[in-house]
Amino acid sequence: MLDPITIPKNAFSSKGNWTSEQLKLAFAFYCQTPFGKLHSRNPRIIELAKLIGRTPNALAMKLSNFASLDPSITSTGRKGLRGASALDRKIWDEFHADWERLAVECEQLRQQLLRDHGRKLEASHGVDDDFVLGDYTGETRQTIVQQRIKQDFFRRAVLSSYRGRCCISGVSDPRLLIASHIVPWREDKANRLNPSNGLCLSAIHDKAFDNHLFSLTDDARIVLSKQIKSSKDAFVRQVFWSMEDRYIELPERFAPSRELVARHREITLARTRYTL
Repeated sequence: MLDPITIPKNAFSSKGNWTSEQLKLAFAFYCQTPFGKLHSRNPRIIELAKLIGRTPNALAMKLSNFASLDPSITSTGRKGLRGASALDRKIWDEFHADWERLAVECEQLRQQLLRDHGRKLEASHGVDDDFVLGDYTGETRQTIVQQRIKQDFFRRAVLSSYRGRCCISGVSDPRLLIASHIVPWREDKANRLNPSNGLCLSAIHDKAFDNHLFSLTDDARIVLSKQIKSSKDAFVRQVFWSMEDRYIELPERFAPSRELVARHREITLARTRYTL
């Protein structure tokens, strides 16, 4: 768990305008929940609403406000609930400017709220595994916990956006799915947790994508590398050759960034030139 924090007075008031703290937790939830489950009957919405001091209907409406700001939603003809406030837009912009800080801050708020309500901290976010972390203390332990929070946020955001299915094969068993970075974690700090820097891929497609054995066009068609096209391996041919020029299944939210896809494709093409 994270170290305790002090929550500002009235940060989770049930009356008046929504506060920044309430909106941050609402938006973090929006990012990590399938679009079809953003309704007031969802038990997780009921639970979060109680925690932040709002009604399930109010929270569901706020999530629809965020959807109205999401280009991946509005570009397909779907509409969120109009009436997003200036503060809603500010929270949206803050997350897109610094995904890492906000992911950790939201988890800190959530854990502190649970403490303040006298509730046990759940390990549902994959960050409280004492068996793994028991040998670490102090600052090192906090660093490890924060890293796992960030990784878990990214995985949840990407998988929920792609409806829990590999965007190429359609595989839906979560044990076989990877939230794959388009531009690797180590190469772009600003976009490490940006869901638009992610694809939901099966383990084998993730490995191939990470090794630049295929890439994508700007309109999300699959481009195979020279290495894949010239492979003599029967399994590789069976799995990958039929992918050529197919469209991936696009996510409900956080469509792949064209800029980041272009960076991945340029590296793929460069490697192809050097290996011809």
